[in-house]
Amino acid sequence: MIVYQFLFVCLAQLSKTSVASKYIQELKQKTEKTNIQNMVATDQVQTDQQTPSPLVRVEAGEKSILIKVFNASSCSCRGLLVFILEAFEEVGLDVLHARVSCSNGFLLEAVGVLKKEAETVDAQKVEAAVLQAIQSWSEINQ
Repeated sequence: MIVYQFLFVCLAQLSKTSVASKYIQELKQKTEKTNIQNMVATDQVQTDQQTPSPLVRVEAGEKSILIKVFNASSCSCRGLLVFILEAFEEVGLDVLHARVSCSNGFLLEAVGVLKKEAETVDAQKVEAAVLQAIQSWSEINQ
């Protein structure tokens, strides 16, 4: 009898863990969708007749910088990542963490630090370099 009670308690705990795990996954997905929607809603979009320009947001911290690039267009963004990474290299930015998705447009979220520790992070300089990279990429792909 005690064994059955123990098994029942274990199964009940396992069920609760499974439900909690599913709930956490759902929250992660909702958060990610909300972040993308907020990014689209708050940034101004400069659109071209044929291809809309990706949205770029750069946020500087004390020693790091967060870069987000989003393009909801269904057009191919083949090669865009290479241009953006080259722009990071030009401004002396080392990427510590990056997440890239090409399934429903293009999404890049990257965290980087400057190669030279003495320098301060300049968000405008990084944003200008990324925008220039996107412009160069779009000129080649037209």
